[in-house]
Amino acid sequence: MSREKILIVDDEESIRSQLKWGLADEYEVITAATAEEARRMLSEERPRVVTLDITLSRAGGDEEGMVLLDEIVDLYPLTRVVMVTGNESRENALDSIRRGAVDWYPKPIQLEELKGILRRAFHVQQIEEEQAAGMPPGRKRYHRLIGDSEAMQKVFSLVQRVAPTDATVLVLGENGTGKELVAHAIHSASRRREGPFVPINCGAIPEALLESELFGHERGASTDAYRPREGKFEIANGGTIFLDEIAELPVHLQVKLLRFLQDHIIERVGGRDPIKVDVRVVAATNRDLKAAIAGGTFREDLFYRLSVVSIQMPPLRGRGDDSRILAEYFLEFYARHHKRRLKGFTQSALRAIQAHPWPGNVRELENRVQRGVILARDAYLRPEDLELGEVRAEGVRTLQAARDDAEKRLLIEALTRNAGNITRAARDIDVSRPTLHDLLRKHGIEADRYRRAGAAPDDDDAGDDGDAAPGDEA
Repeated sequence: MSREKILIVDDEESIRSQLKWGLADEYEVITAATAEEARRMLSEERPRVVTLDITLSRAGGDEEGMVLLDEIVDLYPLTRVVMVTGNESRENALDSIRRGAVDWYPKPIQLEELKGILRRAFHVQQIEEEQAAGMPPGRKRYHRLIGDSEAMQKVFSLVQRVAPTDATVLVLGENGTGKELVAHAIHSASRRREGPFVPINCGAIPEALLESELFGHERGASTDAYRPREGKFEIANGGTIFLDEIAELPVHLQVKLLRFLQDHIIERVGGRDPIKVDVRVVAATNRDLKAAIAGGTFREDLFYRLSVVSIQMPPLRGRGDDSRILAEYFLEFYARHHKRRLKGFTQSALRAIQAHPWPGNVRELENRVQRGVILARDAYLRPEDLELGEVRAEGVRTLQAARDDAEKRLLIEALTRNAGNITRAARDIDVSRPTLHDLLRKHGIEADRYRRAGAAPDDDDAGDDGDAAPGDEA
């Protein structure tokens, strides 16, 4: 039985030799001393896991390790990367995780501990490869998406069904809900997974530069165009391009994007020759595109081309217990990477997490948990560590209290639907008007609060009891 391949990328010969000797009993070990050599090994050998020196140097003096990490994440999305750092570069380790590395480990290397990290990396790689091949997603995780709520299970299901196709996908949702993670999951589960994943934020690039960034330019197209340059669409050839904040795309570029979606042909700025590219488009926005269409800032034909399949990312406040699941995941992750010995959250912290509305969604939760991990005073995170107010625990509720709450909600919903019209609200919930008046008095509800300007008055039936509750204008 063949052993799993692992690529060791480090410019220190002693490190390469140590790891090749120490890992040879478990893996087929290949090594590279430079980024160029590593690129060749990745193409020819296709290792499942790579250990990469974060301070790998190059002629210009920059850290080539981070550059190579970005290339691996884009070109080989199912390859897992473990970053190896020196003491002076620990601050870059967390950035490498955000950019796609699965883990990191500091020098000097302790072989047995590194072996444990590598086993986890291979395990994660195997799970993601199986999911990409079409196996059903796990109950709480699909690729880098995490959640157990019904809303997230619907997202998992949609991603799994649309990923094997080449359909254009539009991902909708508030900021911080994880729209780019959905795009990553679609790419990783598609037949294009060995190709590049190229993200671009249409709202973050000046309009004057955006066309060239997307479609490239020919030499002389502008005063700064000294040589031809590929755009993101050409770079993404054979893979997926993720157009984030698509609503910010200027109208004249919407026309070029529409043409691409129709015939998969682009033209560089200043060029005349059509260029055929094979790219799947996933777009995302937090704006109401139908309102943008009505306002004349977004083309209706482009909207329908982009939204062959639409995936709505739910806000965190609508995902039930997912806030706790995500908080526990972030706690474990950041405790390990900040070298903090933490055991979990206090019950009051968990109540505060579940009560908070999370206007910044998952991104806000992640940032608060990371802050809490860094500043925690003992083994358990408290509400103040997360900068959340404490929520008192509810006492034991009686069955009657639960019934009263349900009854009150039903009355309010009926009045809201019927604009405060007593007669119609009574019919809606199948009770008489006198009974509805009694219930409103019982719960201290004033029907007038639910009336809307221009709403029809109560259509009092001749046979109805005429007792009128305070505020009833029938």
